[in-house]
Amino acid sequence: MNHIYNRGVDKREVFCDEKEFIRFLTGMREFNTKEPINSLYRLNQICKKGTKPLRFAAANRSGLAPSRPLVEIASYALIPNHYHFILKQLISGGISEFMKRLSGGYTCFFNTKYNRSGSLFQGPFNAVSVQNSYYLQKLLIYVNYNYEIHNLGKAENWPWSSYLDVVGKRNGSLCNLSIVKEEFGTVEEFKNLAVEIIPEIKLNKKLQKYLLE
Repeated sequence: MNHIYNRGVDKREVFCDEKEFIRFLTGMREFNTKEPINSLYRLNQICKKGTKPLRFAAANRSGLAPSRPLVEIASYALIPNHYHFILKQLISGGISEFMKRLSGGYTCFFNTKYNRSGSLFQGPFNAVSVQNSYYLQKLLIYVNYNYEIHNLGKAENWPWSSYLDVVGKRNGSLCNLSIVKEEFGTVEEFKNLAVEIIPEIKLNKKLQKYLLE
């Protein structure tokens, strides 16, 4: 399991409106396949059909599930200027290929929309290997409560993360929730650990140092 994260160059916002969140989530689904993706036209057409606000994990599935996914998504959080994923690599080089497609495709979309050029994200994505169960539990809390940890509001009021799926308030299909269930057993155990460790996370400004302690 790996923690993948990055933020906008110069700490800029990379998700400025609802359609951009939807576009990124659509990319998370559509690019997660070993088969080559030759054009972004199909993805753009999918996004144009999303006229109503979506309050679930991703834009409506446009076709069949990929037969050979690159990664398994355990949890995610999209915040206006950064993102976090917890990914399990399914094939050799799967995470790198997935992130290359996802970041490249979204950067192209964003730059075209705003008539800009150059990098959108702050260098290559960051990746930290998850070495043990306790590390993974803390990381699952951090990612799913990320909006709340940054004092932006309550996690339950933020639709652009996997939190609502994890706690059973939404029936999204983007994540493999069995990973969370294996670690916590019940939603109550997940929430109880969150209550215990979130105050410490908020006090610690260096997440990686906190997770490795």
